[in-house]
Amino acid sequence: MQIILLDNILKLGNLGEVVRVRDGYARNFLIPKGLAKRATQSAVAEFESRRNELEKLAEKKLVDAKKTAKVLENKTVDIAQKAGVDGRLFGSVTGQDILEKINKDGISINKSQISFKEGPIKSLGEHIIRISIHSEVTVELVVNVISENQDENT
Repeated sequence: MQIILLDNILKLGNLGEVVRVRDGYARNFLIPKGLAKRATQSAVAEFESRRNELEKLAEKKLVDAKKTAKVLENKTVDIAQKAGVDGRLFGSVTGQDILEKINKDGISINKSQISFKEGPIKSLGEHIIRISIHSEVTVELVVNVISENQDENT
């Protein structure tokens, strides 16, 4: 299906480009989220008439993403989990755990923006995760996993 992009999308294209994607990706993800429209003649004409407005909106999103990145830069998130004596967790630290900690600080991100280098965290210590705030803005965040029962072991 040919679509016209209404926003910059990583690994797909920039605002205003007409690209071909699989039908399901367009129908189930891009179009419902308002990231694209079918590339009909009327949609292309409508896009051209709204181009300046959409470019300003995309620029505002980028500026907001950079502000969020500044706040997250050099930030460490401490998460307490139950762990065994060997330092391995009884569960794991997931994106949802990290999201809850970050949202408590008043920073608004989505769970889908969080990515792990090696899957969910399953051991104590400091781990680096990546947060993709915008298609052009990515921040690395340090997650420090500490033991809930640390006082009992000493």
